[in-house]
Amino acid sequence: MEQYAKLLLVLLVGFFVSLILSPIIISIIKKEKVKQVILHYVESHKQKSGTPTMGGIIFIIAILLTSLIFFDKQNMTLGLVSLMSLFAFGLVGFLDDFLKFKFKQNMGLRPYQKIIFQLTFSIILSVFAFKSSLIGSAIILPFSGRVIDIGWWIIPLNVFVIIATTNSVNLTDGLDGLATGTSLSFLLSFFALLLILFGRTFEGQSTIYLQQINSVNVVVFASLGALLCYLLFNSFPAKIFMGDTGSLALGGMFAAMVITTKTTLYLPFLGIMFVASSVSVILQVSYYKLTKKRIFLMAPLHHHFEKKGMHEVRISVMYATITLVVGAMVALIELV
Repeated sequence: MEQYAKLLLVLLVGFFVSLILSPIIISIIKKEKVKQVILHYVESHKQKSGTPTMGGIIFIIAILLTSLIFFDKQNMTLGLVSLMSLFAFGLVGFLDDFLKFKFKQNMGLRPYQKIIFQLTFSIILSVFAFKSSLIGSAIILPFSGRVIDIGWWIIPLNVFVIIATTNSVNLTDGLDGLATGTSLSFLLSFFALLLILFGRTFEGQSTIYLQQINSVNVVVFASLGALLCYLLFNSFPAKIFMGDTGSLALGGMFAAMVITTKTTLYLPFLGIMFVASSVSVILQVSYYKLTKKRIFLMAPLHHHFEKKGMHEVRISVMYATITLVVGAMVALIELV
């Protein structure tokens, strides 16, 4: 009970740190005229042009500060890995956003430059995880109650997961509150899964590892608090966008969380709408190259729904709801 009270406190502190930072950072960004350049082919988003961006700085700082305050300094390795991934990928996103702002266009880092940065950080994190006595090459097999060891194959798997997750969250950040709301649902589902799994799957696991899992929970609740506050400013009509600074940071953190808790194979379920964003783009591009026809009116998928006449608020709520419901189903299956 004491642990849950602490996590609730973490959430509240994360919220209020974000609340204090938000007007300050928004004011600075407005003063520096760091504004979003809207893609010309998204007709319905013309009115969003000029909205301040790089708002991810707000929750990145809030998550970092709150987590570091509440970590058990003796058992914070796993949580610290998530924070380092948050910061590293946030840095890539920041550079991308800065170049967009500097040159007043929607092209920041070139695709090859972005993938080099992402691949470098992904390999570093994956190799560290493989060599870590806390993480290693073991992975939980969903819905089986089994933990399997896949040896060095865990490295390419983790590299793929990190790059796929960061870019999937980035693709989902296309409407007011969309990535933020979906991320909140992901975090809630992820915490529920950890509660269930580490009460059973890791029966007999060392107390040290379970204490390390608690450091991940601290990051989860710091993120919940920071993002809940950020949603106040990012929901429709958004006063600020998270930019690649925020979306890449969140994707990197989510990937690190599942890798350090050995729940990597649950990610496609918990992040189902992030997956939908990526898959819709892959299908659209592949099908068009083959047939010169399109499957969706526009990709990623949320823009298809927009083209069909659905309001972006409804789309954002739908994404968050589906993510939460699927996450709850996964947790329920594991529970029974």
